[in-house]
Amino acid sequence: MKRSLFAAVALIGVGIVMGVVLITSFSTNAIEELFAGDLDLGARQAPVQAPASVAQLNDQFVAVAGAVTKSVVSITVTTENRRPSMQRLPNDFFRFFGPEGEEAPEDLDEGEAGGSGVVISNDGYVVTNNHVVERAKEGGIIVTTQDQKEYKARLVGRDSLTDLAVLKIDGTFTPAHFAQREQIRVGEWVVAVGSPLGLKSTVTSGIVSAIGRGIGIVGTNGRMSKRNRYAVENFIQTDAAINPGNSGGGLFNLNGSLVGINTAIASNTGFYNGYGFAIPIDMVKSVALDLIDDGKIQRGYIGVEITSVDEASAKAVGLPSVSGVNVNSVVKGGAAEAAGIDVGDVILEVDGRAVKTSNDLQNEIVLRRAGNSVNLKIWRDGKAITKSVRLKALDGAKDVADNAGRAGDNQASSSAEPISFKDLGFTANPLTGELPEKFGTSDGVYVSKVERSGAVARRGMRQGTVILKADGKTISSPSQLQKILSMKKPGDGILFIVKEQEGAKQAISVIVPES
Repeated sequence: MKRSLFAAVALIGVGIVMGVVLITSFSTNAIEELFAGDLDLGARQAPVQAPASVAQLNDQFVAVAGAVTKSVVSITVTTENRRPSMQRLPNDFFRFFGPEGEEAPEDLDEGEAGGSGVVISNDGYVVTNNHVVERAKEGGIIVTTQDQKEYKARLVGRDSLTDLAVLKIDGTFTPAHFAQREQIRVGEWVVAVGSPLGLKSTVTSGIVSAIGRGIGIVGTNGRMSKRNRYAVENFIQTDAAINPGNSGGGLFNLNGSLVGINTAIASNTGFYNGYGFAIPIDMVKSVALDLIDDGKIQRGYIGVEITSVDEASAKAVGLPSVSGVNVNSVVKGGAAEAAGIDVGDVILEVDGRAVKTSNDLQNEIVLRRAGNSVNLKIWRDGKAITKSVRLKALDGAKDVADNAGRAGDNQASSSAEPISFKDLGFTANPLTGELPEKFGTSDGVYVSKVERSGAVARRGMRQGTVILKADGKTISSPSQLQKILSMKKPGDGILFIVKEQEGAKQAISVIVPES
């Protein structure tokens, strides 16, 4: 009995050993086949085959991503103190989408923020946004390249009016290739590269949605504050996904050429919501060269305040198309005043290049320095003329010129009574008593009342101003103004030149409404 039990145990042991040897001699595939039977995971081929053109486009994106990320860097900034705008997103719709911040401990009077940048020279010049580095502590800017090497950066210079800044790091690097502004087209594919939400070397794609955008954010630090009137915006709009931390990163075309520096987004939440904005490459290059040259901007100014021509102003001055830039006021002592440019003029071209909007004009002038001369094609009194303007530095000249109206018909008004222009919503009085001395002119009519919902109120005319001209004619009495307006029919445009007591002149264009 004992012998039989021993034999049985021995046979079981031999079986186990042989089984282990047998199993270990099987390949992995053999084991899978042993247990899975006829199960075959996954289809044997792709359901569709991409056409060669699609495969080539895909390969192009891959090639561009691999090439341009070498030129895009991550930037970490230690700030002088905690800055709420870096820690909490502002409430306005348009906002800078960086720097991405992290609040410092309560016992430290400094904070940390981040953004992106683009290498623009092989010896280490880097362009980024002003709002990324404007609060940087001395020695508190660190640049990290794609290969994870860190460099302490020196701030070369910054320009708050274009939201650009230049840094310098020591070494040899791969600079971005610059695109030509004229070749940027709405609808073309672009890729945005940066460090959104701390995710370095992130690449997203989209198209150029629009060009020449002005969103009124530069000079406000992303908050609902009054924008600096000398700030320059002419953004490229894109739907490539960009988020906090992308600020200062690059927008590239499918040749891998830099078309712009990513700056802001349109968002209710502070994160990607469909549209981003990049500073165009020609502005980037011009500002960067100025900053590298001497650390500051030698920008030239025409010395005018402007708005884009709309249908009302086009009709008011008889323009054949809705295109151009209205001169609404002239800066005292500025280049425009010296060149004979006047309120009510419309700028059509700069050195032969058409300017269709105020953003176009800003972009053309920002590329030039103080002392440069430009030829402006002007629309005045129903015809085009040319004015040569030598640009001046700003030099704090922000007061609007106090120019009296040109001499006109100074004969006495046929009526000393005010006249109400109900269709347009205002009342004009003769310029009598102390008014000529207060306004510095003997011509014009005094606007004694403006209906809040009237046509002129909607276009910016205010009570307590003087109308100097209407339709290009100097006004001397309410009856003369009435005669000019009586020639207008509903749908016609009329241009008023008005003057405030402080001396500022303004052009106001109005379409005559239906009675």
